[in-house]
Amino acid sequence: MVFGSDVSKGILAQWCNQGIRFSPDEETSMGLVQHEGGPCGVLAAIQAFVLKYLLFFPQESVKVAPNTPMKSVSRSLQETSDSVSNIFGSLTEETKSRALVRSMGEILFLCGNNNSATIASLRILDHEIEGKDESSKDEIVARSLDGLSIESGSDLQKVLTVGTFTSRASAMQRLEEMIPIFRSRMGALLFLLSALLSRGLETVQADRDDPSQPLVTAPFGHASQEIVNLLLSGMAVANVFDGKMDLGGGMFVRGILTTVEVGFLTLLESLNFCKVGQSLKCPKWPIWVVGSESHYTVLFALDPHVQDENEFEGRETTIRRAFDAQDQSGGGGFISVEGFHQVLKDAKVNLPAEKVDHLCGSGFIVWSEFWQVLLDLDKSLGGLKDSTGLMGKKVFDLYHFNGIAKSVLGGSGSETPVQRPRLTKLRVSVPPRWTPEEFMANVSLPGSSSGGGDSKEVVEVSKPERTQHAPLVDCIRTRWARAVCNWEGDPPSIV
Repeated sequence: MVFGSDVSKGILAQWCNQGIRFSPDEETSMGLVQHEGGPCGVLAAIQAFVLKYLLFFPQESVKVAPNTPMKSVSRSLQETSDSVSNIFGSLTEETKSRALVRSMGEILFLCGNNNSATIASLRILDHEIEGKDESSKDEIVARSLDGLSIESGSDLQKVLTVGTFTSRASAMQRLEEMIPIFRSRMGALLFLLSALLSRGLETVQADRDDPSQPLVTAPFGHASQEIVNLLLSGMAVANVFDGKMDLGGGMFVRGILTTVEVGFLTLLESLNFCKVGQSLKCPKWPIWVVGSESHYTVLFALDPHVQDENEFEGRETTIRRAFDAQDQSGGGGFISVEGFHQVLKDAKVNLPAEKVDHLCGSGFIVWSEFWQVLLDLDKSLGGLKDSTGLMGKKVFDLYHFNGIAKSVLGGSGSETPVQRPRLTKLRVSVPPRWTPEEFMANVSLPGSSSGGGDSKEVVEVSKPERTQHAPLVDCIRTRWARAVCNWEGDPPSIV
């Protein structure tokens, strides 16, 4: 079910040699390190939840008395001049370990419909490691795994052991005891199996569009979208749109059916291969797993308010949700005439009859054409035309973490390359939703008879900003349209 019947030894080796370990590098010490290709989808999903606890729930990651006020990492970074590397570098191993335990527990209970969690281990690891220091525990586990070769499902079943917990406290205690095991070379695979068993194998297969395909994709052994969606939403669906899509004849495929704590963005959307729905684009916390054609990384913000919408954005979101609910094209951006009338009703758009007739003339309605009409329709009629021009641009910071160890220049002025994950800070500027040309058409040009009051504003809006580009920017623009990004040093890598 996970690897298929014709899996190569190379792919099995990738998945049997990836532990869930924090980076020893101070700058990226909050991050999980990936050494093998393949399990990045599992690691990135866990990483996203770990960041949630480290950034926004410090009381969950430290043993303190109940109701003790604590300042979150997110707040500390916003209120001080300390760099991210300084703050993350100050995190204790206990704090990171507790955040990891909380994250794994939350994911497994999410997969278990918040009723239970199943945790997979190996019989050969049932040695007593209680009371030993962490390095000794790691050595004992490593010795126990010496000679273990997993070349088939039956090989794994001979040594696999599972336990199911309905009590969160008991599950957390078991996960805490198993941290040395999850740090071992079998850690990523054991956690994936735990998530699948928590969901239930039959339920996982029922979630999927095509259960005949393995969950780990050939030929490179990457985690499929079903695995990532399972860890983020608790369901192993193959699609990233919201809700269900009716294919006709009683057939339908499912996307994301619930709100999520951490979200997902993908380069494939910028290439028009799919459309990520609002559920994954706008998670509860500003943390996203980022997918490319071959790798998963993590994007996050320290300030939850980066997702706050102004009036204009809130209105657009409402209309877009209503439109997407009628879109049966798989995110293609067009709907039927009947569906369009339902959108107008649901979104409370009072469109003049001649506009309705024009849009419906071809028998289907395209989002881009509907959007242009909305921009020219006054707010009082449910449109987006803003004669006040109050919707200004946003400026905020995002951080990108790539857990795969790459060669980068050493710190403290050293020119010697070292292998470590990468953390990149991006300054993001999101211009107003109108294009500069549209804005220029609605204000006076410099030197016009209306006086000089508007000319300064025109110059500011039309002034080009210094911009840098990398594929990550295309992913960010699927969430914040036309965003401009800048960073110091090497461009962030999503591969």
